Amino acid sequence: MKYAFVFPGQGSQFVGMGKELAQNFATARDVFQEVNDALEQDLFKIMTEGPDAELTMTANTQPALMAFSMAVVRVLEKDFGINLKEKAAFVAGHSLGEYSAACAADVFSLSDTAKLLRIRGQAMQNAVPVGKGGMAAVIGLSYKDVGALVEACTNGKDICVAANDNSDGQVVLSGATAAIDRAIEIAPEFGAKKCIKLAVSAPFHSPMMAPAADVMARAFMEVEAHDAQIPLIANVLAEPISEHKEIIKHLIEQVTGTVRWRETMNYLQEQNVTDLVELGAGRVLSGIAKRSNKEMNAVSVGSVAEIEELANNI
Repeated sequence: MKYAFVFPGQGSQFVGMGKELAQNFATARDVFQEVNDALEQDLFKIMTEGPDAELTMTANTQPALMAFSMAVVRVLEKDFGINLKEKAAFVAGHSLGEYSAACAADVFSLSDTAKLLRIRGQAMQNAVPVGKGGMAAVIGLSYKDVGALVEACTNGKDICVAANDNSDGQVVLSGATAAIDRAIEIAPEFGAKKCIKLAVSAPFHSPMMAPAADVMARAFMEVEAHDAQIPLIANVLAEPISEHKEIIKHLIEQVTGTVRWRETMNYLQEQNVTDLVELGAGRVLSGIAKRSNKEMNAVSVGSVAEIEELANNI
């Protein structure tokens, strides 16, 4: 068996996340406290009690999802003796999940990862005025075929790009509000089954995020980084890297670049990965893996029962 551990991105959060882990493991409580201390905020209270509107604020969502993922990682390692560095052939994460993956691979400390994601969340939110940009999921078109739709929605002033290549038949567009609205209107003409506006407040992974990329370039200069102890598959490359300067370079590019998740899944398949384990909130990535590769065993691990089952079978 060959394992890859993957980490969810924005949209997987839910009020109550982390509560069960904290009730059962001091290790998890320590993770949540360290993140609280790093951010000088009771983020754990927002994670477990809400309100939902506060949890879904980008500046809270990003470190919160990472904290939950890392609590699962630390519980596996400290309470169940599962060493990710021995078990994992690769780690990867979807968008902000790439920071969770980097933390799990010891590129950044937990505190620094929380601070980076707080800065990233705020910078991405501030890069574009609310209402000026958005995202939409195109269902039923491949990444290749969505190009014509993107071209039809782009003009001199309105940006539209393919931001997330999630799987065959699911591509997320990002850009100016006018361009996204046009894509939703005309997508069926290009063969899409549907095109759905996403409940996000900014055009992530598009050139409109350039100011946020500049902020992140400065933020990375303030943290200590180490080479990855597990090969990390970068979103913008869909290939593994380990050298910390390369990881930082591609994390900065990722702010404006495409999340190449379909190609990441293809790469894992080519490398004969048999088991994909999604650590943290939700089941989005394990769901994509199950749909795109029937041969791969994909599971999501976030509850105590799921952690125990993984520990017994890995």
